[in-house]
Amino acid sequence: MSLFTKIQEAMLGLKAGRVTLPYPAQTRPAPAEFRGRPVFDASKCIGCGGCANNCPAREILIIDLCQEIRILKYLGRRCTYCGRCAEVCPEKAITMSLDYETATDKITDLEQTLQLTMSTCQRCGRCFKEPTPLERLMLKGYRLDDVKQDRWIFRSQSYLESDPTVKDIPIELD
Repeated sequence: MSLFTKIQEAMLGLKAGRVTLPYPAQTRPAPAEFRGRPVFDASKCIGCGGCANNCPAREILIIDLCQEIRILKYLGRRCTYCGRCAEVCPEKAITMSLDYETATDKITDLEQTLQLTMSTCQRCGRCFKEPTPLERLMLKGYRLDDVKQDRWIFRSQSYLESDPTVKDIPIELD
């Protein structure tokens, strides 16, 4: 009796046909709601740092070289493609691509670096635009992530304790 049931089970399996996709040979396009790796657009980015502050994997580093130059560096090592950086971006400078095949031999292939020039007033040192979302959150000061070691440092201060890497422009007060 058990041989008969085994033959019946084999016949059911053969009638079903192929139920898996021939993945490496034939790829299927990702669905529209799929979140692949994030892509940064430097022309839209205002440098608010909201993406770095909301990244749960801490994969976005920020370093302020001086008052006018800010560097954003996306590492992509531990990124889970959650999409929080794209959701929080006020200018929609971060979009989630459909790219899901991100396996690589070099870990630096996933990195993206943006160098942003922050336009500031010579007198007061503030940006020309209306207050950014970061200013609305009342986070002030320089961000100084450790870019050489690719580490995210969570601190914010109103002045630099160490010597800056680049001298700021002197401001003449009336």
